[in-house]
Amino acid sequence: MPKPRIYFDYNASAPLSEAAREAVVAALNVTGNPSSVHQEGRAARALVESARRDVAALCGAKPDHVFFTSGATEAANTLLTPLYKMGRSELRLSHLYVSATEHPCMLSGGRFAAENMTVLPVDHQGIVDLDVLEQALKAHDKAKGLPLVAVQWANNETGVIQPVEKIGALVKAAGGFFIVDAVQAAGRIALDIAAASADYLILSSHKIGGPKGVGAVVAISDLVMPSALVRGGGQEKGHRAGTEALPLIAGFGAAAREALAAQQEGSNLPRWSDTIRTTIENGVRRLADDVLVHGDAVPRLPNTSFISLPGMKAETMQIAFDLGGIALSAGSACSSGKVGASHVLAAMGYEDECGALRVSTEKSATMQDAEAFLTIFERLVARRDQTRSQVQAQFSGESENNAA
Repeated sequence: MPKPRIYFDYNASAPLSEAAREAVVAALNVTGNPSSVHQEGRAARALVESARRDVAALCGAKPDHVFFTSGATEAANTLLTPLYKMGRSELRLSHLYVSATEHPCMLSGGRFAAENMTVLPVDHQGIVDLDVLEQALKAHDKAKGLPLVAVQWANNETGVIQPVEKIGALVKAAGGFFIVDAVQAAGRIALDIAAASADYLILSSHKIGGPKGVGAVVAISDLVMPSALVRGGGQEKGHRAGTEALPLIAGFGAAAREALAAQQEGSNLPRWSDTIRTTIENGVRRLADDVLVHGDAVPRLPNTSFISLPGMKAETMQIAFDLGGIALSAGSACSSGKVGASHVLAAMGYEDECGALRVSTEKSATMQDAEAFLTIFERLVARRDQTRSQVQAQFSGESENNAA
């Protein structure tokens, strides 16, 4: 009987939780359209509003300030627009500021023209340069419109947690608006939209054990909202047209409810994942003294390690782990399976050839899983060192022949 595979790629997608699965199946049997006023429609609407309350509770927001999308990418493209509305009045945001380590859906700039976008540098640990941000905001021409700043709460590759409270304070002092991509942070650290000084959060269902294909924009208030990206029937109070994906939304709500309950019970990630991460990171350092654990000097998500082994390509290591029964990523899984250079590492100042493995775990991870990872890693180190020795021996032989 084959050994069960080990899943270390939760930052790409978490398995569907049982509660979310049950909610999806139950909602599939609800006939009505949430926009209909008859009994069947009201039953469907009740499920949507229940999920809205659960998603809002996960990040300390009001249910009326949550609207559902098809995922985080749509949420980002909705928010990244120069046109906002305050009631019926238009409000223009003239320039977008994003960090260099953002997810591609943020770095694309959404509906902003390229010339109206600034990419902010990060330091060697992946933290946004606050001095550069502050100076950029001071130099911003408010006569053209207000600034819009967008950063991740936690990076999808390194797990590095940004000082969102400090960033938010700078944005507020400049009279701007602040978007926080909380996709990876949700369910792993406590979220509070007000404490982060954020105007908007972005969430994704499948990162917290809900179904794929649904996400949300969470706003601090409904006073200022972006111009709708998807227009038509006026659903979601006009913020996102189209009949709500009832089963997906119901599953999202169940996953959010589970995530919040785990935090409130004290059984959230730090109690178990720090131990797994520490075992893995101490182990790889013991096996290779030149190994790099990116972002290890600053706060990170307790479930994430981003590891480079100099002299070994990330995709080569990823294949070896896959063949060994362990699923993980070489960087982020955001480009249809493409494995390439990490823009996150490039932004942090590492050389182009520096690839990395992302190990991202959850509650199901065991110490035996960590040891299995280290066993494969040890073989990779031995393979690399043998190749280096052979190259060195060949080089030494050629040098002696040339000398003779």
